[in-house]
Amino acid sequence: MLATCRTDIRGVRDRALIAFGFASAMRRSELVALRVEDLTEVPDGHRVLIRRSKTDQTGEGQEIVIPRGLRIRPVEAVQAWLQAAGITEGFLFRAVRKGGRVKPQGLRGIDVARAVKRYAEAAGLDPAEFSGHSLRPGFVTSAAESGASILKIQEVSRHKSVDVLSGYVRRVDLFKDHAGAGFL
Repeated sequence: MLATCRTDIRGVRDRALIAFGFASAMRRSELVALRVEDLTEVPDGHRVLIRRSKTDQTGEGQEIVIPRGLRIRPVEAVQAWLQAAGITEGFLFRAVRKGGRVKPQGLRGIDVARAVKRYAEAAGLDPAEFSGHSLRPGFVTSAAESGASILKIQEVSRHKSVDVLSGYVRRVDLFKDHAGAGFL
């Protein structure tokens, strides 16, 4: 999907939105609520403050980290977006008008869904199988498939229950690491 992002200002924003949304395993409501002030750059990436979420209605806040990465490079994508858009404070992800003018208002959840569907289709995938929420289970599934421990995945996704978290792991390759593979 990232390979299909255009190089204009909207494409730069969408690349950052998808890469960062995936890397953070955030809900779309959390993603669109992010402000530049919620990111703290550190040598290894970003520390990210999530001020409020579905599981934190009182607004105590939760912190996650986003590594710079070697393939998707979510931190680099966000830095490119901020520089291209001239954003130094306020909403991180913003609407872009025709002509490339960046608006001060943040995106809405539906905007995330539309971007995910648009780039899924551009990548040759069925957009009906994707939503604004797809980035979250996509991260969880990819992390599980790459061998990350459930506790490390939970650290990023902030799921309170391992049972709920395990439901997010998509059944992409049922034969991979099958329980009976070694003796059947």
